[in-house]
Amino acid sequence: MMAEDIQHNQKANFNGLTKSAKSGASKKLTIKNFKDRPELTDSYTEDTWIKLRDAVSAIQNSTSIKYNLEELYQAVENLCSYKVSPVLYKQLRQVCEDHIQAQIHQFREYPSSSLDSLSFLKRMNRCWQDHCSQTIMIRSIFLFLDRTYILQNSLLPSIWDTGLELFRTHIVSDGAVQSRTVEGILEQIERERNGETVDRSLLRSLLGMLSDLQVYKDSFEQRFLTETNRLYAAEGQRLMQERDVPEYLHHVSRRLEEENDRVISYLDQSTQKPLIATVEKQLLGEHMNAILQKGLWMLLDENRVCELTLLYELLSKVKGGLMTLLQAWRDYIKSFGGEIVSSPEKDKELVQELLDFKDKMDHVTQRCFQRNDNFINAMKEAFENFINKRPNKPAELIAKYVDSKLRAGNKEATEEELERILDKIMIIFRFIHECGAAFTSKLEGMFKDMELSKDIMIQFKQYMQNQSDPSNIELTVNILTMGYWPSYTPMDVHLPAEMVKLQEVFKIFYLGKHSGRKLQWQPTLGHAVLKTEFKEGKKELQVSLFQTLVLLMFNESDEYSVEEIRTATGIEDGELKRTLQSLACGKARVLNKMPRGKDVEDADRFHFNSDFTHKLFRIKINQIQMKETVEEQVSTTERVFQDRQYQIDAALVRIMKMRKTLSHNLLVSELYNQLKFPVKPADLKKRIESLIDRDYMERDKENPNQYHYVA
Repeated sequence: MMAEDIQHNQKANFNGLTKSAKSGASKKLTIKNFKDRPELTDSYTEDTWIKLRDAVSAIQNSTSIKYNLEELYQAVENLCSYKVSPVLYKQLRQVCEDHIQAQIHQFREYPSSSLDSLSFLKRMNRCWQDHCSQTIMIRSIFLFLDRTYILQNSLLPSIWDTGLELFRTHIVSDGAVQSRTVEGILEQIERERNGETVDRSLLRSLLGMLSDLQVYKDSFEQRFLTETNRLYAAEGQRLMQERDVPEYLHHVSRRLEEENDRVISYLDQSTQKPLIATVEKQLLGEHMNAILQKGLWMLLDENRVCELTLLYELLSKVKGGLMTLLQAWRDYIKSFGGEIVSSPEKDKELVQELLDFKDKMDHVTQRCFQRNDNFINAMKEAFENFINKRPNKPAELIAKYVDSKLRAGNKEATEEELERILDKIMIIFRFIHECGAAFTSKLEGMFKDMELSKDIMIQFKQYMQNQSDPSNIELTVNILTMGYWPSYTPMDVHLPAEMVKLQEVFKIFYLGKHSGRKLQWQPTLGHAVLKTEFKEGKKELQVSLFQTLVLLMFNESDEYSVEEIRTATGIEDGELKRTLQSLACGKARVLNKMPRGKDVEDADRFHFNSDFTHKLFRIKINQIQMKETVEEQVSTTERVFQDRQYQIDAALVRIMKMRKTLSHNLLVSELYNQLKFPVKPADLKKRIESLIDRDYMERDKENPNQYHYVA
C-alpha cells in the first residue's frame, strides 16, 4: 500500500469524530473569518504551543483532545501568520520524534521465541497503523503549516513524509527489529506455501509498510527471493522423483498460480517478475529434459490433451523450452511412425494407421501447441523422414488403399466422407519421395482420374438436358484409366433394360468426345440409390449395384429362391450369397430369409420385408459387420461417461479456482466454452452438487445461485 493510500484510508477512519472536529478539519479557514486577531506576545505563543503540544500528545496516546479542532487549526494559522512557522515546524518534529523513539523499546524487549513471531508482527502492524492514523490527525491540525511554510521550502519534507522518515529511522531501521520483522513475514509465507492459512491482510499491511518506508527491496525482497529459490530447488528435485509427469506439471501450474496470487494479495508488484522467474527456473528450467524424457511420449501415446497443452504453456515460459519440446516432439513422430512403416506384418493396416497417426498429431498441434508453425513444419519433416525409410512399399499400399475405398464407394462412406479421406491420403502421399516411378505415377493418375470424372459428369448432365427422351435415372460415372488402377475380373450381370439404355447414351456421349477409346463397365464397383416403399412409408436405400439387382426383382414378385435370383441377375455364386446376407442378415433387413440364420444356403428362400422400419429416410446398407458385445457396449458407455464426468469436474474446478466467485449462469457459460462435447443442464447440475459435497466449492449463504471456490 502506497503512502497516499494510507493517508486516504486513515482519513476515512476519522469520520466518527465529533461534529466540531469534523467541521474544523474540513473548512478552509482564513483570517477574514474572524473579526479580531489575537495580539502576538511571548505568552500567547507559549500558551498556544502548549495547547497544540497537548493535542498532539493526546492523539499519540489515543486519549481525548481537550480542545476544539477548529480552534486548534485556527491557532496554527495564527502562529504561521505571525512568522513563527520555522519554530513551530521544529517543535512539532521534535515532539513526533520523541514519541516514536519511545516506541522502539517495546520491540527490543519483545520475547525472542519463534512462537511469538506472529504476535510480534501484529504488534508491529498495530504500531504502524497507529502511527499512520496519528500522523494524519496531526497533519489535519497543522494543515496550514504543511501547505504554506513547508510547501514553500523544498528541502523540508511534508508532515506525512516526516512521519515516514521518523518511523523508518527509529523503528524499522533498527537492525534487530527489522531482522525479526522480515523473518516473521518470511515464516508466514513459508507456512502458507506449506498449505497453512495465514493472515494475508497482516502481511499486506506490513509489506506495504516496508514499501512506503522505501526499504522493501533491500530489507525484504532479496531475502524472499533467496528463500524462494532454495525452497523450489529442493521441491523440484524431490517431486521429480516422487511424481509422474502429469502430476508434476499440474503441481508446477498450481505453484505458479499461487505465487501470482501472492503478488496480487500482499507482495509488491515489482516482485512478480523475479519471483515467477525463480519458480520457473527451479521447477521447469532445471528439469526440462527430464520432464520430456520421462513423460512426453507417454502423454502423446495416451493422447493427454490437457497435460500436453499445459506442458506447452509451461515450457513456453522458459528460455529454450519450446525448442527443446520441438526436438522431442520430432523424435517421437519419427520413432512412432517408423514402427508403423517398418513392420511388414502390419502392411494391411499401414495406411489407416498412418492416417490415424497424422490426425492425432494434427489434433495435438492445433489443440495443444497453439498451431505453432514451427511444430507443424517439424511434424511434416518427421513424417517425410520415416515414411521414406522403406522405399516403394508405402506408395504401393497407399495405391491399394485408395483402390479399395473407391471400389467400396458408398458402402463405407458418403461422397463427402470419401472426399475427405482422399484429401488426407494425398497429404500422406506428398511425404513420399520419388521411390518408384510406377507406384508414384499410378497414384497420381488415380487422383487425376477422380478430378477428370467430376468435369466429365458436369458435361454429361448438360448433355442429358438436351435429350428428347430423358431418363428417370440419374447416372454418375467414374472414368478409371486401366493402367493406373488394379485389374478387376470382368463379370457379366443382367442389368435392367433402362440401365443398359443409359449406359449406351453415356457411351455415345463419351466416345464422341474421346474417339478411339474403349469403355469397359465394372459392375463390381457400382452403387445406386433406390426409392422404396414400406408400410411405414417411403425410404431411400443406398446400396451396391449387386444389391440393386436383387432388390429390383421384388417389384415383380414377393418371394424368390437363391437359384431364381442367381438366374435372373447373373451374379456369381459367392458374390450373390454375400449380397443376400447383407440384405437379409444384417442390421437393415429389407429381405426376410427362410429359414432364419446367419449364413445363406442354396435351399433358402427370400421375400420382401414390407414391415421394415428405420428412423432414417436414407439408409445405407453395408456388408455384415461383427456386432459389438453387450459387455463391450456397457464398458464403452461407462468409460465415456467417466471420462466426460472427470473432464466436467476438472473444468468446473479450473474455472472456479481462477474466478473465485461466479453466478450459476456465468459458470455454465464458461464451462460450455471449454468443453468440446454437449452437456445436459441436469448432468451439469449433478457435477456441481458433487463438487459442493466434496468441498471444492460452496453456495453463497444469501444467494443460492452464486458459488464460491473453496481453497
